[in-house]
Amino acid sequence: MTRTSATGSEGAVALLERWLAGLSAVEGASPKTVTAYRHDVSGYLGFLAQHWGEPAGKAALARVSTRDMRSWMAYERARGLSARSLARALSAVKSFYRWLLEAEGLDAPAVVATRTPKIKARLPRPISADAARTMIDTAEVQHKQDWAGTRDVAILTLLWGCGLRISEALSLTARDVPLPDMLRITGKGGKERLVPVLPAATKAVEAYVRACPWEITGDNPLFLGIRGGALNPTQVQKTVRDLRLQLGLPETTTPHALRHSFATHLLEAGGDLRSIQELLGHASLSTTQVYTGVDQVRLLEVYDQTHPRASADKN
Repeated sequence: MTRTSATGSEGAVALLERWLAGLSAVEGASPKTVTAYRHDVSGYLGFLAQHWGEPAGKAALARVSTRDMRSWMAYERARGLSARSLARALSAVKSFYRWLLEAEGLDAPAVVATRTPKIKARLPRPISADAARTMIDTAEVQHKQDWAGTRDVAILTLLWGCGLRISEALSLTARDVPLPDMLRITGKGGKERLVPVLPAATKAVEAYVRACPWEITGDNPLFLGIRGGALNPTQVQKTVRDLRLQLGLPETTTPHALRHSFATHLLEAGGDLRSIQELLGHASLSTTQVYTGVDQVRLLEVYDQTHPRASADKN
């Protein structure tokens, strides 16, 4: 069976598009999120149409059974979809049905009750402090153009020394220079956070600005490519990949691994897990727990310190 879209049912398509439009306009979902949801739910509706031998209309969507859901999930796994990707698709389908219940009064308990596939935890592997320093030192001589090497040093220093994502580092503009002691960063979901800037990061950025042959002014991007345009994230990824191969570092050495290392090294130095959570911009403490590899006992200690009332209730 090949994957199809939901084009066989105007009713389902209309409902899907109304939901996606609401996600974009009302909830502020990013275009990438909307595209992913459209792909996942369209695939689900297309499967139902082939599974039933008829378009999955509005009335039929309410009659989805547990067997139908199991058949869909089995088909996706047989098609080669990973447990993680299937969990994402199921989450999208459930979100669609929650909207159907609210907007159309359409209740499908079998869908809501479907269990998410078990996913093996994928723990991040931070880079050692020595390896991170060596990468930054080597980046300076990696390019034929000296100024580009200075630029890469500044970027890697921000990823490792401030815990920034690539997108966050590349979102900086000329107005952010010179870097303040506390940098205001807008992360995922438009959530803002304050990040302390190390003197090493300030010096690295200033050295790059002095060396850059292109004019960096106003709201223009701080980090520029060889031709003077905004630096592409793939170039940062390529730089780290080249450094990894040159230095013989493991394949897990990625730009995001530098962010993992920022969190882990802070924790090893005695940093507070709750503070690290805020610096990284994580919505939940459990996400920070995974980043730093902290054990469950330490997590509960932090929870008890943060929520003393919960501890009193236990006693």
